Amino acid sequence: MRVHVVSDVHGNVEALARAADGADAVFVLGDLIDFVDYRNPEGGILGRVLGPEVSRRFGEVRSAGGPGELREFARRAWARIPDPAAVIEEAIAEQYEAMFAVLPDPTWAIPGNVDVPDLWPAHVRPGTRVPDGEVVEIGGLRVGFVGGVPLPPGVPARTGGPWRPHLVPAEDYLAAVGKLTDVALLCTHAPPAVPALYYDVVTRRRELPGQGLVELIERDRPRAALFGHVHQPLAPRARLGPTECVNVGHFRKTGEPYVLRW
Repeated sequence: MRVHVVSDVHGNVEALARAADGADAVFVLGDLIDFVDYRNPEGGILGRVLGPEVSRRFGEVRSAGGPGELREFARRAWARIPDPAAVIEEAIAEQYEAMFAVLPDPTWAIPGNVDVPDLWPAHVRPGTRVPDGEVVEIGGLRVGFVGGVPLPPGVPARTGGPWRPHLVPAEDYLAAVGKLTDVALLCTHAPPAVPALYYDVVTRRRELPGQGLVELIERDRPRAALFGHVHQPLAPRARLGPTECVNVGHFRKTGEPYVLRW
């Protein structure tokens, strides 16, 4: 079995259309949407709708702003659009339509934090499965999938605003992880809570890790744990016992899938 694994696609439809070349199946580990293009402020939904100066400033505030500053900046920026939620949903739907159209049969896909899973049913094609929070037998291997990124314990999910990332309450994420049993391969969007795996050396910040994943890995000892989310990790891989934990890469930038064989 040869599987190509991608994560953090962020609108790279052209590369996604080639991701299945030579593979028996494709795994997509989230973040299909290109919401903010940090390399090209004219790109992404934010840059195209609100303009490159807003997009550029968003990136600066995200990297260096104080608590609550990014949310307030985004609130003021979107306030100049009459119905920002409708504009964002239309832009996201356009991206999903293009990306799900190029996914091969079979594909297994889970959402990342820069996704809106509620919109997926309108765009997912028959050859794509969405096994979020499930264990699926693929090629004789039990594969566990968990999408999204958990919020820190005690932090509630954000309500209101035209755009809400797919950040899951900690208890809901732990419940999803807890449902996975006898996993031989673990596929998530968030990395396990190993500091070198969730620290981004370019943004110089700790991204939110997947709570409960280390415990699952130590219990089930899968052959590999695959994930994305951190675009420039301090360490792209680490070993927990016999399990190789691998960041499959920033697909938007590389255009190259991670190749898995069994």
